[in-house]
Amino acid sequence: AEARAQLTALGVVMLGQTAELVPADRKLYALRDVTGTVESIPLISASIMSKKLAESLTGLVLDIKTGSGAFITDPARSIELAETMIRLGESHGCTTIALLTAMDRPLGCAIGNALEVEESVLALRGEGPPDLRDVSLALAAEMLVLGGAAPDLDTAHAAASAALADGRALECMRAVIEAQGGNPAVLDDPALLPQASVRRVVTANVSGTVLGMDARAIGRAAVVLGAGRPRLEEEIRPGVGFHLTAKPGDTIAAGDAIATVFADDVAAAELGAAALTAAIQVGDGRPEPLPLIAGRITSADLA
Repeated sequence: AEARAQLTALGVVMLGQTAELVPADRKLYALRDVTGTVESIPLISASIMSKKLAESLTGLVLDIKTGSGAFITDPARSIELAETMIRLGESHGCTTIALLTAMDRPLGCAIGNALEVEESVLALRGEGPPDLRDVSLALAAEMLVLGGAAPDLDTAHAAASAALADGRALECMRAVIEAQGGNPAVLDDPALLPQASVRRVVTANVSGTVLGMDARAIGRAAVVLGAGRPRLEEEIRPGVGFHLTAKPGDTIAAGDAIATVFADDVAAAELGAAALTAAIQVGDGRPEPLPLIAGRITSADLA
């Protein structure tokens, strides 16, 4: 009832799985975690689509990740996942569209809860990393067309870009935070977000080009810092994580900063620095990353 009221008042609401919304999903996800079935396409599809369809949606845009840092690393299986969820949506009267987006390197520069929120605030100000902006605008454009707010993707993309440029996107987020009992002042001063007590700058050991990043290794290292939890009952440390200074394709010199580790103690910061050094490949040559948006799938594309 609260979500519907907020949607009526603001036109937008943020929510996830709760004790009232598909409560069994939380227990099933914990079971998948300990049985090694997180990557199961039927179970991923059931988990995601049960929540969406329980909300009585008439349209849905999915961001399907692919690459080394995704649940599913094989692009062919990512397409299979997208098609499975599209079929589920369409069979329940929910028009469903999927974009395949790259996760062979981190999206944006921030990894970690508060760090990613801060980066999102920058994006809503029309700033932030270009790759995060590009994916966000592509998804927003799809939603505007699907919701009947724009006649085509080009018009929708221009409208979403304008909302970032003139501050409407940021003010919309402010209204959402207020409606959900948060502190909207974080949009003006992200330093109000939880902060890690230790910062450790990571520098390049050699000169060359950033050839690639092991996104899964970086994600696992963030979990070790406390940005995620290996078990459901463990505590999340919202201030910890990484901020990447270099991205694939950048030319760097030995000694240049490539990242910063945010940790709760020196020992954890050193472990994070070592993990980042191992995960970021620097050398000669040219990187061959996946396209940022590798594909778009609709019901018309299904066999």
